[in-house]
Amino acid sequence: MCLIVFDWRPDAVDGPLLTLAANRDEFFRRTAEPIGWWQHAPTVLAGRDLVGGGTWLGLSRDGRFAALTNYRAPHEMRADAPTRGTLVSDWLSGPARDANGSLHETPLAYLQHVALTGDIYNGFNLLVGDWARRELAWYCNRSERAPALLTPGTHGISNAVLDTAWPKLVKKRAELSTLLTRDAMPPLERLIDLMRDPRLARDDELPSTGIPLERERVLSAAFIESPEYGTRGTTALRVAAHGEVISVAVAERSDDNGSHRIVRPGDFERSFAFNIEREIA
Repeated sequence: MCLIVFDWRPDAVDGPLLTLAANRDEFFRRTAEPIGWWQHAPTVLAGRDLVGGGTWLGLSRDGRFAALTNYRAPHEMRADAPTRGTLVSDWLSGPARDANGSLHETPLAYLQHVALTGDIYNGFNLLVGDWARRELAWYCNRSERAPALLTPGTHGISNAVLDTAWPKLVKKRAELSTLLTRDAMPPLERLIDLMRDPRLARDDELPSTGIPLERERVLSAAFIESPEYGTRGTTALRVAAHGEVISVAVAERSDDNGSHRIVRPGDFERSFAFNIEREIA
């Protein structure tokens, strides 16, 4: 997952708490399953990386959420580092209550735990949420900032720290904000279409991240196209309050229907909707 823009309104009484659109960028040769309920962890709804075993974005029936992007630091990559996708799946599939009957740890507590060993991983950003608690937290293991709860507003993450002003992040964050000003609950398909934008940034706008200029150009698009690497799928998510009920609606458009045959641009779609099943005492 390499570009996430989202609007976070935890104090909403009736309406969206979170509106999110995200692109997953990956090598086409890396096999994955599209979003679905996991057989071995039936409360988890996510895609699945069949190489590392984790996922890039997912939800659970009890209101948990997590999403991950890689941090672009090519000269720091270690081949022996553990897979980062399990940081998402571990949060989603962990027990809702511990052996003493206490509720599972909060998003911030989970990220503080991850940060204790954050240096063993290659660079990442990790968003962790709990809709029943109305909490959303962020941590980057290449930032000096400690894990923190996010303030309300419209944010973005690409392959640098939260809200770093890369052209595609700035553009898509602004477009999301404009869209939500016109329609607080746009169709999920509209959010997906917003992210499938192949236009490149100008050279004078490009960041310098240690890769060749031509590669910086290719990766500057929100929707990336290259012979071996690109945007493999787009996810749209809305979490909304309706009185005491919190509903979740998610849609994914991907280039692989689970057969591992790549279709470009992706046209395989799945959508899910449910109410969270846990209350905070």
